[in-house]
Amino acid sequence: MFRRTFWFTAGAAAGVWATTKVNRKIRQLTPESLAAQAADKAVEAGHRLKDRAVGFALDVRSNMLQREAELGDALGLDAPVDPERDQALPAPRRRAALGPHSTPNVTTYSLSYNRNEDH
Repeated sequence: MFRRTFWFTAGAAAGVWATTKVNRKIRQLTPESLAAQAADKAVEAGHRLKDRAVGFALDVRSNMLQREAELGDALGLDAPVDPERDQALPAPRRRAALGPHSTPNVTTYSLSYNRNEDH
């Protein structure tokens, strides 16, 4: 009698466990759940990519500064670097050397044409 009770209880527990697992899997496979999972994975991938890109940019910047220092030492350039000057844009070029906009020694001809004179 105890064996039958044991196996009945074990079967009922296995049925409840299997039903719970199947229901969870069905909920995971709904379109809304799949869309949410895809969005979460995309956000995680974006964060990982951003972290790698920032790390890469910092590595490039540090190596660039190191190489500039090496070149400066090799060329004997020990002048301090002004960070504001490096970040500022150069002033626009002006045409001061060309002088005012004029056309010297150019003859202009003025020909007036009246259509009424042809008739």
